[in-house]
Amino acid sequence: MTASAQSSRNGKTVRASTVSIAGVSLVADLSGALFWEDQNLLVVSDLHLEKGSSFAARGVLLPPYDTVATLGRLAAVVARHDPGMVIALGDSFHDRDAHERLSDADRDAIAALQARRDWIWISGNHDPVLPSDLGGVVASEVAIGQIVFRHEPTGAFGEIAGHLHPKARVPTRGRTMERRCFACDGERAVMPAFGAYTGGLSIRDAAFAKIFASRRFTAHVLGDERVHTIAASRCY
Repeated sequence: MTASAQSSRNGKTVRASTVSIAGVSLVADLSGALFWEDQNLLVVSDLHLEKGSSFAARGVLLPPYDTVATLGRLAAVVARHDPGMVIALGDSFHDRDAHERLSDADRDAIAALQARRDWIWISGNHDPVLPSDLGGVVASEVAIGQIVFRHEPTGAFGEIAGHLHPKARVPTRGRTMERRCFACDGERAVMPAFGAYTGGLSIRDAAFAKIFASRRFTAHVLGDERVHTIAASRCY
């Protein structure tokens, strides 16, 4: 079940998609975040901070701006919704030592995001041991009512997870468009990766068949100015 929602970004109207998960209504924001208005809660997944520096250490040179870009996008969506709580759904850091490579400016940016709000870091497979010096609290998962937030999806009812970096390829105007997406069937959801350098896994991959019992789930695809709600069976 979906409906349209609107907010403002850079003076423009941003169209989002309102999704229902286990009877709870949330806004699938164009940024790739989820906002639970009744709980004043913002959820993001798979920031993968310092992925660029991790690759550079292995000789794969990428522009070292992914952390700045990701935190900038996160600051924009936090400003848009002004949540009282933020949950980062795991793999917030690309590797176990990534937090040590954060610049002072990046640390200040994280502190500013955490100011006056609760912040929960959920541990992921890339960052199973999270630092204690970056503010917030660390958890393996968080349950609020019927909703459970965790990093790796299990297919459980009421689950909101990340890890798989869902993306969808859809036909449009005689060509194809491949974009990040939310995958949701009304009972559970897998969130797109939020990080600037994160790739994606097609929702037609077998990994999603293990989470959703059939192809009767929906891809909420992040377009340029709106979230497009498309049946997964139409994606390829």
